[in-house]
Amino acid sequence: MRIDKFLKVSRLIKRRTLAKEVADQGRITINGKVAKAGSAVKVGDELAIRFGQKVVTARVEDLRENVRKEDAMKMFTILKEEKLDKIEPQFIDDEE
Repeated sequence: MRIDKFLKVSRLIKRRTLAKEVADQGRITINGKVAKAGSAVKVGDELAIRFGQKVVTARVEDLRENVRKEDAMKMFTILKEEKLDKIEPQFIDDEE
């Protein structure tokens, strides 16, 4: 499954277009490698997503095309949430 679709279906990010933008900005990593919107995600992968000054690390537990709101949280496990004091070089955009 594509990372942008997984983020939308699991409700980690509410809209697929927003998930695509975040991925294309290099703010998502899969198992330590920067991911693009079309990158494949599979069960067991570890995702790190930067939201502003916070990085959320989650493990993929399940992949489904459609899921009810109540079951969306079962698709991943939050491993940790870190607050950033400064922006780390790996998350800096080169498009300025």
